[in-house]
Amino acid sequence: MKFKLTLWRVIFIVIMVLGLYSSFIRYFRGLGAVSNMTDQFPWGLWIGFDCLCGVMLAAGGFCMVGAVYLFNVERLHPVVRPAVLTAFLGYVLFIVGLLFDLGRPWFIWHQMIYRNLHSVMFEVGMCVMFYTTVLFFEFLPNVFERLNWKTPIKYINKIYPVLIVGGILLSTLHQSSLGSLYLIMPSKLHPFWYTPALPFFFFASAVAVGLAMTIFESTQSAKAFGRQLELPVLVTLGGALLIALWVNLLLHLEDFFHRGLIGQIFKPSYESYFLWLELTLTYLIPITMLSFKKVRLSPQWLYLASIFTVLGFITNRLNIALIGFETYVGHHYMPKWTEFSITLMIVAMGFALFGLAVRYLPIFETETGHKLERPEHISVGTGVLSHAGD
Repeated sequence: MKFKLTLWRVIFIVIMVLGLYSSFIRYFRGLGAVSNMTDQFPWGLWIGFDCLCGVMLAAGGFCMVGAVYLFNVERLHPVVRPAVLTAFLGYVLFIVGLLFDLGRPWFIWHQMIYRNLHSVMFEVGMCVMFYTTVLFFEFLPNVFERLNWKTPIKYINKIYPVLIVGGILLSTLHQSSLGSLYLIMPSKLHPFWYTPALPFFFFASAVAVGLAMTIFESTQSAKAFGRQLELPVLVTLGGALLIALWVNLLLHLEDFFHRGLIGQIFKPSYESYFLWLELTLTYLIPITMLSFKKVRLSPQWLYLASIFTVLGFITNRLNIALIGFETYVGHHYMPKWTEFSITLMIVAMGFALFGLAVRYLPIFETETGHKLERPEHISVGTGVLSHAGD
């Protein structure tokens, strides 16, 4: 196949070159040379976006697997494999981002040996490690089908019920535990974002983002690879997303009211401006859009609503990780261009790897030419595994 240089490929190459240059500086000259993080502001863009947002954006995996296998929503079957792929890549790239943020990343394996069982960070680390392993085994049948290896798929089918339950449990634990990391900072995090309900809010928002990301990736892959959109699937996801957004909004409003912050929200301030940006992108725009049946039945409008939802919750995570700490620290944190370049490199790697997987592996049902069969031993839902060649 002849390589054709397009605008997007040029942009990708530029992003990768700048990212690799910044990576060289980070590993050979240290964090201080590549970032604006300090002892007073130790968690910057890489934690706020690469880690907190990266894990949240990968939530579509456990959402779709849970919906199909546990709740038997069979019409969502076509998007399970793409969702698992997105989740697997998201967690792998989350680990890559973490290796940039850690002061001594070559000691990351220490958590398995020197365990602090009372640390929330230990629980997050172990859950991410185990869940990434689960996603690897859930993704592996795509490779085996491409190679037409039937026997390994049969072995994975035997352990698939364990993968389903374990994956959902692990994802639920660490999605909420990421919020628990901030519970120890009541005097540092701004009241707009500090709440005892943070763990539950992190989990609830991950469910909403998982639905939105599934709509986003389905539409994008259809455009990029000339596939036909599964409109019934998107309609179902759009209705579920509307419910998830309303649940998140009502819980946040109740939390603001319970903690006496309603009046402060309407007072002009640096933090309130970012809060209103978050609320507008996360709730006001997508809920208004999805409240109309015409929007829920339109792939284009659903795609736009999913973009606003994703941007809104990304704003929420960045507000918690960055904006909420600036008042305590006493100065504004602005990442260096090298921090941005490494983040863009990681994101670009995710898009490139997703494109390669979709191009060369049977990620979408329409490409395999048959509907994927449910393994006989799984009693609920419809599976994402099939016996290759059947």
